[in-house]
Amino acid sequence: MSAARACPSCVRRSWLLAQLSGPLDCCARDRGRLLELLRLPDTQLIRAVAGRRSAELTARHRSFDAGALRSAGGPVPSKGGPAPATGGAAQALCRHRRGYPDGLRTPAAPPMLNVAGGAERLARLAAAPVVAVVGSTRASDYGMETARSLARGLAACGVTVAAGLTDGIAVAAHAGALEAGGGTIAVMGGGLEVACPARRRALYAHVTRRGCAVGELPIDCHGRRWGQLASERIVVALARLVIVVEADETPAELAPAHIASTLGRSVAAVPGRVSSALSRGTNALLMGGASLVRGPQDALELLHPPPRADGERAAASACGAAGERPLEARLERMLERVGGGCDTPDALAREGVEPGDALLALSELELLGLLARGDGGRYVARASPPAAQG
Repeated sequence: MSAARACPSCVRRSWLLAQLSGPLDCCARDRGRLLELLRLPDTQLIRAVAGRRSAELTARHRSFDAGALRSAGGPVPSKGGPAPATGGAAQALCRHRRGYPDGLRTPAAPPMLNVAGGAERLARLAAAPVVAVVGSTRASDYGMETARSLARGLAACGVTVAAGLTDGIAVAAHAGALEAGGGTIAVMGGGLEVACPARRRALYAHVTRRGCAVGELPIDCHGRRWGQLASERIVVALARLVIVVEADETPAELAPAHIASTLGRSVAAVPGRVSSALSRGTNALLMGGASLVRGPQDALELLHPPPRADGERAAASACGAAGERPLEARLERMLERVGGGCDTPDALAREGVEPGDALLALSELELLGLLARGDGGRYVARASPPAAQG
């Protein structure tokens, strides 16, 4: 880690969080309290959570030497195999330096980030419109395909996608944006050398080649549970718009939406089936006033609202100029059936659709990029067809 781009006081804050990792993990049972603690100045934070170690940590805090922290020339091997390449050594960047994301210059955000992929690249990605794509770590095929398609469309339009790097929606969002050749920002819940789970090393390497991975803790510090929760506020703070793709109606899965409301960020949600537990949270957000997002176009309009009358005429003219051909009626009906839950040939047969007709229509829609295969032979409707490859 190069400390040249972070001032000693900000490096000291990162060190302090690592020292208080145990007590902060105990506080993680109450998300609200954890976020309030992270707003406190160093001395108040020590008094609030250090307990018997208060005097010791206060003394060490006063005599802290930023240069004593171990430097990182790149990621170290971890158990189970080598860590992924990060596109160069990690760099430290703090809010007192040029290039620190503007969205993180608030009391709720960390004063410093360790960056894999380059501080200059982070500045470039954060300067573009940033959309946070969030949701359940146990997403359905529908949620995964929706997140992937949404991120792919946004990245193709020059939007930076920000997400965690755990499972479910976040992974699909990174994958979709990278498919379109875009750069993403992955926010880690621990130090850059140790926070990436083994199953995500290939994705991490891809992210840091085209985008960035960032974390507020020292590069060799495990963030435990509290670090992952704290990283959600960074994902949200980076973004102008937060889209919840799929989530149950629980405090844990709706936390990014609540943080976004607190920070004054726009919140949107993707509608889901009323019978699915993984749609209860997003449907509740929509009922509560969140903006509706069905695909990239809806998100782009939230980022850049078009002028009323003239904008609608221009959009209609553009569609006409593009020469888009409408789907045949039989294919439209098949898409509606799949979206309504008849997502296997057997289910369609039970609804009276001839097996030969069903397989033909499903194959045509898959070739058009409007359907994708899910687990168990099920079909999942894409939010939009994939962009043509040049």
